[in-house]
Amino acid sequence: MSRLNKKFNQLTIEAQTAFIPFIMAGFPNFNYSKNLLYKLPSLGADIIEIGMPFTDPMADGKIIQDAGHKALDAGFKMENLYQMIEDFRKNDQDTPIILMGYYNPIHKMGSEIFVKKIKALGVDGLIIVDLPPEEDDELCIYCLNQNLHFIRLLTPTSDNNRLKTLLNNSSGFLYYVSVAGVTGTKVPVKQIVASEVERIKGYSKIPVCVGFGIKTPEDAKAISLVADGVVVGSAIIETIQRGASELEVSDFISSLSKSVHSN
Repeated sequence: MSRLNKKFNQLTIEAQTAFIPFIMAGFPNFNYSKNLLYKLPSLGADIIEIGMPFTDPMADGKIIQDAGHKALDAGFKMENLYQMIEDFRKNDQDTPIILMGYYNPIHKMGSEIFVKKIKALGVDGLIIVDLPPEEDDELCIYCLNQNLHFIRLLTPTSDNNRLKTLLNNSSGFLYYVSVAGVTGTKVPVKQIVASEVERIKGYSKIPVCVGFGIKTPEDAKAISLVADGVVVGSAIIETIQRGASELEVSDFISSLSKSVHSN
């Protein structure tokens, strides 16, 4: 059983929802992001999502776009990400790691080489925003061959026919985008999210995690009551951007985790 499946099984037994913080690799600099990654499990992270900086991140709002650009401006290279994960796995073999990003840098390296590389390092899944199911031969099939989860984004505009297509070759969890638009903008409405999660679960037994627009511990708590996992990214990145101390950032992440786990 994969690390990700084990985690969701454990959380189900404990009647808990997964807390999934998102950080941007290399933001605001390499050492900061590396140290924050190491701390996340102790702050309550069940699963960790790491953004791969990219020049044209079309699904991300200004907060995460700026974080990615700052990382690139500071000299971030994919080798830095590999080092972060390799070092993390020396002390933590249990917390699943998901990489989120765009296809261009993977295509440049070669999909098969990339997938084998990250699998060997201890990555558990990929979210690639700009590869729809029609492009599964580009990357998804290589992930399946290496038992690496390929995690789809589902949106409010994914009707039932599209949903069936998106579920094909999906595993690990389904990432439901709770608002139409880019990351970190509108706040999701719990009742609408609840009905959408219920609709998705009518077609799949894969856990459904919800992200985009979850800004506060109160938001996280509300969504945790209707989803299998809660993803928070922009709010964490924004806390770092506005100059909060490392302790304040840790306290904020911990407060999100406690809200998600207080069911």
